[in-house]
Amino acid sequence: MSDVLSIILGGGKGTRLFPLTQFRSKPAVPFGGKYRLIDIPISNCINASLRQIYILTQFNSASLHLHISQTYVFDAFTNGFVEILAAEQTFERTSWYEGTADAVRKNLPHFRSQNPSYYIILSGDQLYRMDLKDLMDKHIASGAAISIACTGVSRENASDLGILKVDKKNQITEFLEKPGPNKDISDFKAPSDLLTEKNKDGCFLASMGIYVFNSKAMEECLANELTDFGKEVIPTAINNLKVNAYLFNGYWEDIGTIRNFYETNLELASLKPSFDFYDEDKPIYTHMRNLPPSKMNFSNMNQSIAAEGCIITNANITNSLIGIRTIIETGSSLNGVICMGADYYETEIQKMHNAEERKPNVGIGRGSIINATIIDKNVCVGEGCRIGVDDTRRTDGNYGQYYIVDGIIVIPKNTVLYPGTVI
Repeated sequence: MSDVLSIILGGGKGTRLFPLTQFRSKPAVPFGGKYRLIDIPISNCINASLRQIYILTQFNSASLHLHISQTYVFDAFTNGFVEILAAEQTFERTSWYEGTADAVRKNLPHFRSQNPSYYIILSGDQLYRMDLKDLMDKHIASGAAISIACTGVSRENASDLGILKVDKKNQITEFLEKPGPNKDISDFKAPSDLLTEKNKDGCFLASMGIYVFNSKAMEECLANELTDFGKEVIPTAINNLKVNAYLFNGYWEDIGTIRNFYETNLELASLKPSFDFYDEDKPIYTHMRNLPPSKMNFSNMNQSIAAEGCIITNANITNSLIGIRTIIETGSSLNGVICMGADYYETEIQKMHNAEERKPNVGIGRGSIINATIIDKNVCVGEGCRIGVDDTRRTDGNYGQYYIVDGIIVIPKNTVLYPGTVI
């Protein structure tokens, strides 16, 4: 796999995940209590022995840079790397990335120096575990110039995805980007023999935004001004090159909205989650923080996850996800809460200063009750706060100290909620 170059697309401003992307790029958004979204595609690459990895991003990349530099350091004998390529000005260009294809095109000079035979393009905001080596093997065996990973979806879910039409040899004959809910796409229905038990409910094949290009095909497809793979490059390539479909039968979720982010995180805490982090053969890697194990004092936790370094005292936690270094004080109750935790522990001196300024400590204060809320990192929730409890109306908008997005309360990073706050 040494002649394969992996490219992870970090996305644009991440407006659909705002305010979680207010201070960080979309791939750097915390996920699953201790991970970042970017850990998913990087781990899939590493598990397939793909160790030459570039990440393309241009917005709020400082947090992502720090995470990558602290986490993915290969030894001197593997010839591997994980590097971030942010949008840059050159003598030839001064513009930002204008789309997925444009981002790759502008970085081709960097990629050519690795002399790859194949490119594999991944998204930075999806949850899945795929055998990328099998994808590469199938691509090479097919003799195709391009392969597109796809999965079975219902008509409802097909509205916002790229839909493929394939023949009996898995060659893609037509591509339709985001057909919407009203367009008649019945002629795009997938052949029944392609759908297995795992995706039997899907009657359409949707692109997962995962592509394999032969090096020559990549150069040909980007020798123009087309800016987006899904909308422009792939439909054009189907008319000129052999483009094959690679059917993926496992779990796959596009984490593109706050609602989707919220539900996908909480699903990890269910009795039988669709995505399993507990796989020793194909682990999901992240920053090794060397934190102590979490400590539960007289607390009740049901279908919840607590990452390392937490101290939870006399609390009732249900259907929630508690991130690293979270301090939850006595008498608190959380239900349907994603708490991303903290980047640090406060010292006794800092706590004394907080007391002098009547500012709550980082974490969840005594007696606070919180329902159906995303709490970003380093948030200070004071004593007796009530969030998402007293008013079930959820009109989306910016309310100063908090946002409501897709009907879910989101407390931004570093927010201070003083004692008695009611949201």
